[in-house]
Amino acid sequence: MEKEKFYITTAIAYTSRKPHIGNSYEIVMSDAIARYKRLQGYDVFFQTGTDEHGQKIEEIAKASGVTPQQHVDKVAGEIRNICDLLKITYDNFIRTTDKSHERCVQKIFKKLYDQGDIYKSEYEGMYCTPCESFWTESQLVDGKCPDCGREVKPAREEAYFFRISKYQKQLEEYIESNSGFICPESRKKEMINNFIKPGLQDLCVSRTSFKWGIPVDFDPKHVIYVWIDALSNYATGIGYDPDGPSETYKKYWPADVHVVGKDIMRFHTIYWPIMLMALGEPLPKKVFGHQWLLFGTDKMSKSRGNVIYADDLVELFGVDAVRYYLLAEMPYTSDGSITYENMIERYNSDLANTLGNLVNRTVAMTNKYFDGGIMSPRADEPLDAELKTLAVDTVKKVDELLADYRISDALEAIFALAKRCNKYIDETTPWVLAKSEEGRGRLGTVLYNLLESIRFLGVLLQPFMPDTAKSVFDQLNTDVTGYDTILSFGNLKIGSVVGKAVPLFGRIDPEEMFKRIDERMQSAEKEVEQDKEKIEGVQIGIEDFSKIKLKVAEIKDCEKVKKAKKLLKLTLDDGSGVPRTVASGIAKWYAPEDLIGRKVIVVSNLKPATLCGVESCGMILAADCAEDDVRVVFVDDMPNGAGIR
Repeated sequence: MEKEKFYITTAIAYTSRKPHIGNSYEIVMSDAIARYKRLQGYDVFFQTGTDEHGQKIEEIAKASGVTPQQHVDKVAGEIRNICDLLKITYDNFIRTTDKSHERCVQKIFKKLYDQGDIYKSEYEGMYCTPCESFWTESQLVDGKCPDCGREVKPAREEAYFFRISKYQKQLEEYIESNSGFICPESRKKEMINNFIKPGLQDLCVSRTSFKWGIPVDFDPKHVIYVWIDALSNYATGIGYDPDGPSETYKKYWPADVHVVGKDIMRFHTIYWPIMLMALGEPLPKKVFGHQWLLFGTDKMSKSRGNVIYADDLVELFGVDAVRYYLLAEMPYTSDGSITYENMIERYNSDLANTLGNLVNRTVAMTNKYFDGGIMSPRADEPLDAELKTLAVDTVKKVDELLADYRISDALEAIFALAKRCNKYIDETTPWVLAKSEEGRGRLGTVLYNLLESIRFLGVLLQPFMPDTAKSVFDQLNTDVTGYDTILSFGNLKIGSVVGKAVPLFGRIDPEEMFKRIDERMQSAEKEVEQDKEKIEGVQIGIEDFSKIKLKVAEIKDCEKVKKAKKLLKLTLDDGSGVPRTVASGIAKWYAPEDLIGRKVIVVSNLKPATLCGVESCGMILAADCAEDDVRVVFVDDMPNGAGIR
């Protein structure tokens, strides 16, 4: 019998910089869904990748002294490494610089042009470079980009436009008649009321003011703008071609779900569906818009300086703990939050105590009381039925929750079973049963029920925490790990022998962990100091000095960095319109309130570095006036953004 297909995608990551942990949530969530579907027996195709064209990348590459291709190769490699680090089981990693994708995008553009859905005109409006979006004056919020809040600039250029207004009614009818297309429901209302019903404006789909993009083959001074290029990856990555799709495309399209951030729902539920309508292709079955992962209560962003990276967290907590935290901490309808304090608390309470302690003491008791042998359950009591029923019902509940992409709720249900097992131990008191010969029959039954329930936990945890699940199976010494084996209770083999009890997660000492975090921060500072020492007395040419960009910046906000006695977090206005965050080791000599409003000189093109959870995008100038006497260079009479030369 042929397996039912399931095609899942993430949004492709933009290759401007290394992604932070908030970006990593989406790929881990999608991986958990893909793994669960495979566990259920689906033929799964899971695609992710990178979005690599655009003006922003062209500008970043130029500022870094490399070609755009060199820049995107580096960042795409970093993104792929993070995916591999987090054990992401993607089937295809597409890059929009792949030649096959570029050729197909050109064909799509030409097809839409030939049938009259793309036409040439001129665009005049306000342009946001970071978002690569044009806006009318009425769309701006306080004169700034409505998406990111940054400054916009007037722009005028010849461009090709996609006639999306032609498909407005068709799209409205499709959304209304397909209730599950946009999910959650709140996103659907937002798209209809805020964007579709007010009237769709034709979409700019080419640019002439930069070159880093896919050329329009019949008009080479134009490059194809982000929407047709990036969005079409979901189809081109599995073999779509206007001249004739591949067998892979025929098999897996339409996508079962696009998993994207809530901030890009408009592109995926308006532009992309209309593009598919114009191409005569079926629409994806669902677009799921997930919430944001916040740092504390703020949106994580490089400009705010509150960025945490996946590889840093994995080094501190381990892969499965990071995967668990990301998936458990993100509610279905509200934003999630990440702090080191919360991670430590969840690690200790959920992983070390609830799950780890359950597995450890159950396997240890089996080894202690029965030399590791799994006994036949032959002394049932009413209490046992409750545990067995909950185990089987948990599978059904997880199925239902994951069908609606309620990931954190599904994990909560799994850990509710683990908590019930711990309570079952307290209720049955195996250590008391072991004291008498007449209690051994009941003891064997209790331990079998616990071991079998733990096997259920192992099977259910495979999509979320794969290494942990494997460790559970190793300790149970079982190969009975398939989804079909948890549809009924009692499939753990009687007479087999469990393995050695090994702690799944050791408790974290918060004080020791924050000491490690502080040491990492100090190590980063030491590297900076060592770099300074290396260049002492080294002569440089004017061409080297000209690479350093110095700007006047005003300190708009200043606060101490938690768990780092030496650091202050400065929020600077350097005249660019985008707040810049700098972590500076001057807390010993300056109080935060004394710095607000002062103007300093900042090295503005320094490579960002993460110090104790704060991404520092620059360095302020200060002088070593004497031993243990550091003084910041203030320039209060100069305008913000003024260049120092």
